[in-house]
Amino acid sequence: MKFSWTNIDRPIVALAPMEGYTDSAFRQLVKLYAPSVICFTEFTSADALKYNSKVSKNKINIDPLEQPVIVQLFGKHPDHFVEAAKQAEAMGAVAIDINMGCPAKKVIASKHGSALLKNPDLATEIVHNLVQNTSLDVSVKTRLGFSEFNEKYFYSFCKNLAQAGAKLLTIHGRTTRQGYSGKANWEPIYKLKERLNIPIIGNGDIDSPKTAIERLKNLDGIMVGRATFGNPLIMKHIYEAFYPEKTSTAPLPSLFELAKKHIDLSIKTKGEKRAMLEMRKHLAMYFKGFPHAASYRNRLVRVSTQDEAMKLINEIEENSLI
Repeated sequence: MKFSWTNIDRPIVALAPMEGYTDSAFRQLVKLYAPSVICFTEFTSADALKYNSKVSKNKINIDPLEQPVIVQLFGKHPDHFVEAAKQAEAMGAVAIDINMGCPAKKVIASKHGSALLKNPDLATEIVHNLVQNTSLDVSVKTRLGFSEFNEKYFYSFCKNLAQAGAKLLTIHGRTTRQGYSGKANWEPIYKLKERLNIPIIGNGDIDSPKTAIERLKNLDGIMVGRATFGNPLIMKHIYEAFYPEKTSTAPLPSLFELAKKHIDLSIKTKGEKRAMLEMRKHLAMYFKGFPHAASYRNRLVRVSTQDEAMKLINEIEENSLI
């Protein structure tokens, strides 16, 4: 059956697209223990895909275990999104998400990401053009505003995206200026759901099953981001909080086993040299808060081989039992 945002189970539990984190290995790890979670890729340049960038194509390599996978694209040229979507579909994407929320300065400087919040006509054109030229569902992830939250502007911006054909909106409850500071404001997201007839997902500060349940209210789903760093099993716990009848009784891996599995998957998808460089930040997060965490962190962010990482993880585990 063709993927559609309108016919999947509610509430939707989604893994956020996070640059440098939600690569194929991380998505596979999440799906091993929470197979019904919806995964989004890292955000990928529509321009780069248009010009056949090997690096960008590698970012949207999709393993069958991850499905269904939503490929998130960023850019500012409507025609480039169409070409990129064709490539993403050929590589296994079941839907396309457009990034209109990234607050990174270099992204905004290129007039990509949340810079589109300041250009509603172009934002609408990108969605409309893509919807007209792909059979895949098109969604958008955005924020409450650029510099500040303006109720009238925000609702108009989102309404136009829906009228252009967006099948779902994910809203991060902060402005671009806020970045990730302060607390996410979910009230405008609830009000948006009252005004639009398409699915709406909320995002921002979901750090536990309890928080996820409290934040859902009238929304169609929640998206989890930074709370997964060093804790990918949180996706399983949140999903099962919403769907207790689907709770698995299989034993869960220890944090040490989970980190080792993450390394294995990363090496499988990227090769040892690149994988171990990129695993450093993950390993530091896995063992944050452990006894002697600071000294271990200094060593974890320097590992360069699988063998070195495995020995260090074993050492942390042995010392944690003393």
